[in-house]
Amino acid sequence: MEGDAAEGSFADSNEECKMVLVVRTDLQMGKGKAAAQCAHAAVACYESVSKTNPKLLARWRRTGQAKVTLQSKSEDEMLLLQGIAASKGITAKVIHDAGRTQIAAGSMTVLGVGPAPKSAIDEVTGHLKLY
Repeated sequence: MEGDAAEGSFADSNEECKMVLVVRTDLQMGKGKAAAQCAHAAVACYESVSKTNPKLLARWRRTGQAKVTLQSKSEDEMLLLQGIAASKGITAKVIHDAGRTQIAAGSMTVLGVGPAPKSAIDEVTGHLKLY
């Protein structure tokens, strides 16, 4: 599946893992909306990695389930990040809004990346600012 970690990816690493949630700032979502969209992304990533790489998921859970929220300025930037993550075997899940409240239906709101070893995720998102 595109955007899913390959089975066994990072299995030999002992490095701590993290998940990153990349929020589009150009949509100017309210805090509650952004939080809900981040929750959707975290659940999507968790479900994906639980199927594709349960050992990696277990390591992330054992090491505190670190999550970091970062900013993206556009949909194009998020699509680029998703492609880079996928090319490195890192789960990358895009959340599209249902359009029931603040955002137009189908808008890409959050990109969830990981969980994966911190150094691998930093290769994808290390240049982004904290949200």
